[in-house]
This record gives sequence, C-alpha cells and structure tokens, in this order.
Amino acid sequence: MILLVLLLLFAAAVSAAVCLAGGAWWLGLLCFLPAFLLGFVLYVVGVWLLAHKTDLSQPGARPNPAACAGVIQVGQMLCRLGGVRPVITGTEKLPERERFLFVCNHRSLFDPLMVMGWLGKWSIAFISKPSNLRIPLVGPCAMAAGFLAIDRENDRKALRTILTAADYLKRDLCSVGIYPEGTRTRTGALQDFHSGSFKIAQRAHAPLVIACVHGTEKAKHGYF
Repeated sequence: MILLVLLLLFAAAVSAAVCLAGGAWWLGLLCFLPAFLLGFVLYVVGVWLLAHKTDLSQPGARPNPAACAGVIQVGQMLCRLGGVRPVITGTEKLPERERFLFVCNHRSLFDPLMVMGWLGKWSIAFISKPSNLRIPLVGPCAMAAGFLAIDRENDRKALRTILTAADYLKRDLCSVGIYPEGTRTRTGALQDFHSGSFKIAQRAHAPLVIACVHGTEKAKHGYF
C-alpha cells in the first residue's frame, strides 16, 4: 500500500506540473503512466541501493529490512496489476514466535508474490530457481531479503542451499518457503515432490506449515 501511494503521488505531481506549465489536461494524463513506471523503477533502485551490501552468510546478519519491505510492497502491487485478489484463511494457525518451513503447491508465478505480499509479517523467504534471482534489480533485492537459489541439477549445490535454509531457521533470521514440486502445474494435480524438500525443517527442528493455493492460474490475461 505504501508503494502504491508513493507512486500515485509521484505520477500526480508530474501530471500537475505538465498542466501548470501550460500543457493540456490530456497531456497530463498521458504523462501519468510513464511517471508511474518511473516512480516504480526509482523505488526498486532505491531498495536495491539500500540492500545490495547485505551478506547473510556473516555471523549475526539478518535480512535487510529495506529489501524485505520492498519485496512485500512489490508483491502486493504486481498481484493487483495482474488482477489477483487473495483470499487467505488459516493465518491464525501460523506460528507467531518461531520460524517455520512453509510448504505449498505451485500454480502460477503469482504464488510467491501473494505469499510475500499478504503474509509479510511472518518474513517468509523463498527458495527459487537461480534464473529468478538473476533478474536485474529484483534478484539482488530478493536475495537481500533472504531468498535462496537452488540448483536441482547439482546435488552438491542443492545440499548447500538446504543447509543454508536450515541455518536461517536455526538462527531465527526468517521463515523459509518452498515448492516441493519444483515447478508449476496448472491442472491442480500434485506432482512428485523433490527429495530433500522437508530436510530443511528436519535439520532445523522447525515446524512445518502446509498450505494450499488455487485460482492463481486464472490471473488476468493468462500471462502467468
């Protein structure tokens, strides 16, 4: 919500400046969208500048608050732009005073955005494909918020990610989210789980939170 308000104020200010400078009202409206997009980019760049030096491997290091806030706000905004209006039930069952492993089925790219945006108070960092965390600006911010890449083609690297995620839970840095199927399915049928999906909780002696998501595959225009 904070991000949306800031972007709207930024776009409105640019549009007003155009009108006050003698431009027609319709010219101000035309400036609204590019100003909105510019504000969004500036916001992400600002978060990146605050977060890019975070190194969670250092003793005592914690997810960067700026990165966490940015991930939450961007998740909410992208869901709204995609026409996703989450209805979440069962949050009263989530642990309040201990970290947990969040395990869920995977229907669309909106799934982690929805969890990040609307379950932000639980600080859930997801394990994701390496390619997702190589996206310019977005990837570094996500990593600063605690996100981890897992290379399922390399057992040694995958094990390293599992151990790091377990360490997050042990050190009370953040909760960890994982999609044990490893990929999306639009049919609704669960696919086979990857081995090691639950070893994070096992190694950290942390509770499991099992969740189910449905309907995100119907996001606007089917883009996701």
